[in-house]
Amino acid sequence: MQITLTVNGTEYTRDVEPRMLLVHFIRDELLLRGTHWGCDTSNCGTCTLWVDGEPVKSCTMLAVMADGRAIRTVEGLANGAELDPIQQGFIECHGLQCGFCTPGMMMTGRWLLDNNPNPSEGEIRECISGQICRCTGYKNIVSAIQWAAEHPATSEVTS
Repeated sequence: MQITLTVNGTEYTRDVEPRMLLVHFIRDELLLRGTHWGCDTSNCGTCTLWVDGEPVKSCTMLAVMADGRAIRTVEGLANGAELDPIQQGFIECHGLQCGFCTPGMMMTGRWLLDNNPNPSEGEIRECISGQICRCTGYKNIVSAIQWAAEHPATSEVTS
């Protein structure tokens, strides 16, 4: 099947197998490897990206279901060389260890801040509760999102 979708502001048209998952399309067809592939069961959240501005676990969506839609991946967070505050927060607060869950956590954290610029610790924890980090106790991830809330972006990225 032929699909056309916009990923991080760029339109792509590709022929895909009807059963191809969106995570595999992003990683294997577009070679955007920031979106990680973890469990294939929607439990871990490492594959989280945005579809039409909403977080989606891309292992639960077929690529053909994304036809005509706008996708934003972790690669689309930065504004050129300027990191998004959520990315900088993960650096400043050591919000990662192995880094496997980090892209999904960043996408979820950015979505939260776009919808709630000043979330409480409880709201942050609830928002990321659909994702698993096997290395940390989530303290530094929460701190990274709080840091980003305190350091809003100086310019808006639209993707």
